[in-house]
Amino acid sequence: MSRTSRSRTAVGALVAAALLAAAGASVPAFAGSSAPPPARSGANGPAYDRVADFYGAYIDAVTDETSGRLDSQLRTFYLTKDLRTRLAKWESHEHADGVLRAQNVPSAWKVTAGDSGAGHTWSTVRLTWGSAQHPTYLTVRSDLATKKISDIKAKS
Repeated sequence: MSRTSRSRTAVGALVAAALLAAAGASVPAFAGSSAPPPARSGANGPAYDRVADFYGAYIDAVTDETSGRLDSQLRTFYLTKDLRTRLAKWESHEHADGVLRAQNVPSAWKVTAGDSGAGHTWSTVRLTWGSAQHPTYLTVRSDLATKKISDIKAKS
């Protein structure tokens, strides 16, 4: 390699490094702070995590009218067969969605872990409808062995 070729290679590398540094300096900081941008992650954790996964995906599926049969497929995957049968009867009688215990879709949800015993664990699901001042609370039971949701009731 000639001296001229080495010089051009070195100059090219310096220019590339300067361009990368300038590009990095022009990336805006998140909301004017040094905090990292928001991130989400997941793991195969406790049953209430599965309840949260289900409610998040289910609400997205029923909100998106183009999702096809995704809401039904999510029910098949996350809910026990017995619960799906009982929900169908409840929905026929109440003319509402048995998972949400409502005729419309909430604007937000939150799942909190509860007690466990006798092979089950209970979670509290908070559904917010428009105003955060009047949420609906559900008690959701999951089987510890399968992590499938086996009951959904309005919290009394």
